Amino acid sequence: MPSITATRNGHLSLASIGYILTSMLCFAIVDALAKVVALQYPANEVTFFRMLFGLIPAFVMCCVGKRSFADRMRSLDIKGQTWRALTLLGASGFFFAGLPFMPLGEAVAIAYSETLIVVVLAPFVLKEKLTTRGAWSACIGFAGVLLVVRPGGGESTWFGPLLLLASAMFGALSIMQIKRIRATDDSRTTVLFFSAVGTAVSACTLAFSWKTPTLQALVVMALLGAFATAGQLLMTVAYRRADAGALAPFNYTSIAWAALFAYVAWGEIIQPLSLAGIALIVGSAIAVAWQRKLPEGPNA
Repeated sequence: MPSITATRNGHLSLASIGYILTSMLCFAIVDALAKVVALQYPANEVTFFRMLFGLIPAFVMCCVGKRSFADRMRSLDIKGQTWRALTLLGASGFFFAGLPFMPLGEAVAIAYSETLIVVVLAPFVLKEKLTTRGAWSACIGFAGVLLVVRPGGGESTWFGPLLLLASAMFGALSIMQIKRIRATDDSRTTVLFFSAVGTAVSACTLAFSWKTPTLQALVVMALLGAFATAGQLLMTVAYRRADAGALAPFNYTSIAWAALFAYVAWGEIIQPLSLAGIALIVGSAIAVAWQRKLPEGPNA
């Protein structure tokens, strides 16, 4: 039986790999389910139900284990967690809004450019030094984004990619905020706090855009919330047991899953230039993650 631990020098156990791969599968399922409902319902409504239905399993997870719910909440960094929740909520909302305008695999790839945006913003937000390697990795990755987008000159061509780049921007801010949160904060409480803040904030937007969902749509959005929460918890466990840089290559299996789901469900095929762009995004993001040990991952 393999050890469930991993050394901090980058070595991985089979358990750590299993956690991160299962997490990425969960996020790919979330992306596919989100596209199903995003084609029919407003993005703010999809975001609300994703948060609402994710709140239930997140609360249950906080009530089990050695620590009591009250103890978990008592040690929570409220200010830091609030900023992290709002930025991650923005990432989710913009991602759902951009899904109807692009093939699923390409949309997921653009969202993963958040790691590259961290490289650009970290010197200003975290006062970290921008290395030559990091700068070149970011340039190569953004060249990959342009290959995926391949604007045809029409305004509508840019709309979906701009929404997804906004998602990546908020995702990058969320990643940087993680480094500001107290290390003692419990991961289960972090997921619960994000779900609670996300539910409350997105609920306030329903008065501006709402379409009464069918029972079938509610079931899809309930599954969306459940898989998203499961993915977040599994990813958290994986990062606790292994080095972030060592896990980085496994994060991008969600793009392959998303492309497969998109082909089966909608007949979407990623074009060769887009594949080349995705390869540049993934390669440069992995290089950055290995260098910076970033706690990266999907923000759905």
